[in-house]
Amino acid sequence: MTSSSTDILAAGARVIAREAEGLALLQATLGDSFVAAVNLILAASGRVIVSGMGKSGHVARKIAATLASTGTPAHFVHPAEASHGDLGMLTAGDVALVLSNSGETPELTDIIAHTRRFSIPLIGVAAREGSTLLRQAEVAILLPPAPEACDRGLVPTTSTTMTMALGDALAIALMEHRDFTPEHFRLFHPGGRLGARLLSVRDLMHADLPMVTATTPMGEALLTMTQSGFGVVGVTDAGGYLCGIVTDGDLRRHLAGLMSLTAGDVMTPAPRTIPPGALAEKALAVMNARKITCLFVVDPAHPGTAVGILHIHDLLRAGVA
Repeated sequence: MTSSSTDILAAGARVIAREAEGLALLQATLGDSFVAAVNLILAASGRVIVSGMGKSGHVARKIAATLASTGTPAHFVHPAEASHGDLGMLTAGDVALVLSNSGETPELTDIIAHTRRFSIPLIGVAAREGSTLLRQAEVAILLPPAPEACDRGLVPTTSTTMTMALGDALAIALMEHRDFTPEHFRLFHPGGRLGARLLSVRDLMHADLPMVTATTPMGEALLTMTQSGFGVVGVTDAGGYLCGIVTDGDLRRHLAGLMSLTAGDVMTPAPRTIPPGALAEKALAVMNARKITCLFVVDPAHPGTAVGILHIHDLLRAGVA
């Protein structure tokens, strides 16, 4: 039996609406226990050990990964494996973050007992007030009473969505408190598109610069420009500071009598530059906005002194563009 498109869309919309209502309730009830959880993790010298069973376990894995990637060392421990030796992963200095919708999941018994035996701080997250998990925890975060998206109330949906959002909220609050920067983030995400976007100009620039002086004849400047392969040449003044740049466009504008001119006659003065610490993505934005293919890199600590050159091809090869 097939359902109509209207029925299918109505079911999907109902699920999303119920989960959105659950998130709104979670936001409204977020309070002192959330603050206490953040402070407990900040005070810990070790890692956050996240655990949960079933759907809560899948959410726990994601929360552990999010924490670890945003500057809070974290690890997921499966409660069943914990009972067979993995409790050794939970040591003094760690904080346990244990998830259970009912707060009575039997598989969590050993990991809760271990935290009590060795005075390891426990943050419990559950939807049942007075449950074993919340009673045993130093910090008890009670999820608000929101109905599951399933009409029969059987499938963990709204509850897992709220728990996932709570984990994200913890991770971001911790990240902001630690002043976690894009550079820190890149250290944990060196691969893929995200890693490429967080590369710095310093990571991609060339230190072998095509440079001539303002008094260099254009014949020599053209030779330097051709040999470099960048399609540009930088021009320095008498003090050795970057004062201009010669591009293909400059050559076309001075075709008449080009060989009788100097680099200073042909150059575009005060070229756009970028510092080595800028994100490569920023360099790409500058190039696109200015419709240029190259940027000289100038260290702000030594104004006017070029320390590198970056071509748009470098950004393409790195996956930034």
